[in-house]
Parts: sequence; structure tokens; C-alpha cells
Amino acid sequence: MGLLILLGLVVLVALMVWATVTVSLWWLVAVVVLGMLLLLGCFDLVQRRHSVLRNFPLLGHARFLLEKIRPEIQQYFIERNYDGRPFDRDVRTVVYERAKGIHGEQAFGTERDVNAVGYEYVVHSTAPQQAPEEQPRVRVGGPDCTQPYDMALLNVSAMSFGALSANALRALNRGAAAGGFAHDTGEGGLTEYHLEGGGDLIWELGSGYFGARTGNGDFDPDMFADKAAHPAVKCVSLKLSQGAKPGIGGVLPAAKVTREIAQARGVPEGEKCVSPAAHRVFRTPRELVLFLARMRELAGGKPVGFKLCLGSRRELLAICKAMRAESITPDFIVVDGSEGGTGAAPLEFEDHVGVPLTDGLIAVHNALVGTGLRDRIRIGAGGKVSTGIDVVKRIVQGADYTNAARAMMMAAGCIQAQMCHTNRCPVGVATQHPRRARALDVPDKSERVRRYQQATISQAQQLIAAMGLSGPHELTPAMLHRRIDHTTTRTYDELYDWLELGELLSEAPEDWAADWADADPDRFTPVINRTGARK
Repeated sequence: MGLLILLGLVVLVALMVWATVTVSLWWLVAVVVLGMLLLLGCFDLVQRRHSVLRNFPLLGHARFLLEKIRPEIQQYFIERNYDGRPFDRDVRTVVYERAKGIHGEQAFGTERDVNAVGYEYVVHSTAPQQAPEEQPRVRVGGPDCTQPYDMALLNVSAMSFGALSANALRALNRGAAAGGFAHDTGEGGLTEYHLEGGGDLIWELGSGYFGARTGNGDFDPDMFADKAAHPAVKCVSLKLSQGAKPGIGGVLPAAKVTREIAQARGVPEGEKCVSPAAHRVFRTPRELVLFLARMRELAGGKPVGFKLCLGSRRELLAICKAMRAESITPDFIVVDGSEGGTGAAPLEFEDHVGVPLTDGLIAVHNALVGTGLRDRIRIGAGGKVSTGIDVVKRIVQGADYTNAARAMMMAAGCIQAQMCHTNRCPVGVATQHPRRARALDVPDKSERVRRYQQATISQAQQLIAAMGLSGPHELTPAMLHRRIDHTTTRTYDELYDWLELGELLSEAPEDWAADWADADPDRFTPVINRTGARK
């Protein structure tokens, strides 16, 4: 087949040469074009990298072209409004419309299959309430906190400088400042782009301690205290793991470690930047809890918490035991779902590691209730939160407030190209390429971020009011229904076991007894099978 194509090109080139000589010099253009194709075809035959090109020279390139544009064809022409991944077209559309301040309604009824297994819904009241105009707030700050913070119900989740462009961070922070909600810095350091917009910040510190590290990568308490004292920093958070890549660290290639990123992270410019999988500052649950207390002291009494994608429930209970043993509690815990987020990760970790948000959130809430600590600690939830019903669902499942990363990116212009890790983001959100980043207009996108958050919480409040409730504090697991087969629905109160206050301290229920007994505040224990041997 390949030889026939090349022979045909040889014949065509010969004819074009004859036409150039005898008819018109304009045929020289065709000679040049066909000649270049002939040379490409010859190269395809002799190269050894792609078998398809050796068998089908020239024609084989169509395969690579179609593969390159396949995501766009899928997103714009094939996927239906309700089944796209990770966010379907209906969700993306409502985020864009609310960000732009135009209508966010649908006509002609739902496209969802309300009889499908897994469909979830809330029920309205015959006597709905009037939704309040002001956004509710959640007071974050336990008994050891001297500077509590009032958190909004929806905030900007953790995204670092390096992952996002400077203009994207500017837009998010200015939007947060205008809307009165918080902006998590991500673990890439506290940068000028986080600070110049005037928004409230949650400064996140990961295992690399970027922005507060010594030359050899250890935690620098003096640098941390100096930066945590900034008035824009309202809370500090220690990242244990994240939903996008639980259990592994990260590497920023040397080529991406620009002068700005090196300064923000406190690492050498032009050298590979490694974020380890594990922390240096603690090795046991007890050491973790003591380090959180040290962070709060260094931060001048500001709220301190940690973020995790839940792994072993036994290790979560070990942390709770350490809290009780030391009489130290964080002021908040942010639960990330294994549904992933803005961080790039190997396929195996994205698809098969970590606990999904619903199960993780309920487990963390139950663990804190069962150990009598829930009233001291606020829970945040992050994982594909994008609409008002997402906010309501997560509060039902145990959260006090929610965070959104990808939805906030979409409000700032993201088109779900899923090229965040390539530095070729087409809209300037997730790139360090100067020309691409310049395309993002900060004043316009910051207003879109503000409008999106405001509209989403407004819809959440309307949903709560339609249920006959006066506020999110009245939401309970009995109010969220899930279809478990084609004829049966159950509430979350029926689907899950919900621990009573202090129940683990008196007599742990059967489902929790083994994990509670094995949880050790002085070590992180691997999963153990029924015979007691490590898996």
C-alpha cells in the first residue's frame, strides 16, 4: 500500500514537471507541493519509530491528526449535556453563565434519568422559607485559637503558583476579595500574586515547606512565623495528601523553575523542585498533632488545620486518639475526594487510590463525633463542588463549608481542555507561558469569579429555603435521598451509620471496633487483615 502511494506521487510529480516545462510555470507550485509530500513519504518508509507510517506513508499521519483533535471532537460534538467527564456540559454551562452574570436556568425539564441507580435529590417543603440575602458564615477557630475566622460556604480551593499562572491567581484573589470568601494558596508558597488582590488567604504548607523552608528542605519556623503574620493570611493549613495524587509527592521539572517560582518556593532557580511524599516534621500521629500546635503558636493564634484525602480509617482514628491524648485539636480539617483535582498525576493514582469524597467526608465527620471532638473542629470539603446542590449535599454529609478548584478555574476562563500539565493551557489559566497567560484579562475574570461564587451560594440558600429550613445548620442526612435500585430510595441517614457523640470512647460499634482498637497514636499503621498480618 505504501509503495503504491509513493509510486503514484512519483507519477504525479513527473506529470507536473512536464506541465511546468510545456504549459505554464504555475505548475511549479504543484511540483514543489507534491515533491515535499514525496520526500515525506520516503522518510515515513525508512523511519523506525512509527509502524503505521512505514505501512501507510502519508496516510498514517491522519491517525495522529485525529488523535490530537479527539478531545475537542468528543467535547464539542459527541458528548451529551449530562454525561461528560470530569464535568459535563450542563455543569460547565451553568458555571460560565453564572460567572458572566447571565441566566443560569434550563427549559423543558431535566435531562437526567431520575430513575437511574445513584440519582440523588432533596425534597421541598409545602411551607418553604424566604432565602436570606446575606451569605452565611462558619466560625473557624477552636478553644486554642485566638484569631478565629468566619469562613464562607464556598471558597477557592488550593492551587499553587506554578500550577496556575500569575494572572489566574490575581483574578481568583481579587474575586475572593470582592466577594468576601477565602483563597487557598496551594502548597507552592505565598506569592505576591496571592497578596496584591487583598483577598483573605489560607496559606497551605505541603511536605516541601515551600516559602518556609531551609536550604536543605526542612521547615523554617522563623520564616513561617514572619509570613504567617501577614494580615491577609487568615488561616494556615498543612497538606497531608490531596485528592489528585494521594500518597505521592510531586516534581516540578527544572525547566519550569523560573526565577519567580524559585523565589516563591525558596528553591534554586533552574533546578528540579521535589515535593516529597512524606513530611519530615512528623512520623507519628502524636507528632503531627504537636506540630499543628506549634504552627498555631508560630502563626500568632490564627486557625490551623490540615488537608487530606482519606486513606486508612485506622490512621484517621489514630490521629483522633493523639488529639485526645495531647488535648490538642486543629481548628479545621479539609477533606479532599479521590475524584481528583487540578494536580496532574499518574493514571493509577488518579483512578484507583484514595477514598472518594462522600465516603471520606462521612468517615471524618463520624470519627470526630465518635471521639467527642466535632464541636472543636470545622470540616471543609473539596471535590467537584460546582453548583448549589453540591454545597448542600456536602453539608448534609458532614461538612461545614466547601472549597472549589476546577469550578473556580472555569469561572476564570478554563474550558476543560485538560492540558494543565503541559504548560499549553489555551486560555492562560494553567500555564507559565507568558503569551498564553497574557490572554487572561484580570479585571474581567476576577468579576466573573465573584459572580460565580455569589450565584452558587445564592442557589444553595434557595435550595435550603425550599426545603423549609432557615439555614445550612439545619441540614441533616435524612434530607438527602439516593436511588439504590429502580424501585427503592434511601436517605443518607438510612444508608450510612452515624455515630453518637463520644460513642467510640464508650463502646465502639461493631463496624468501627477493629479500627478503633488497632489505632495507635504513636504510629501510622498499615491496613491489617483479619489474621493480624500486614497486607
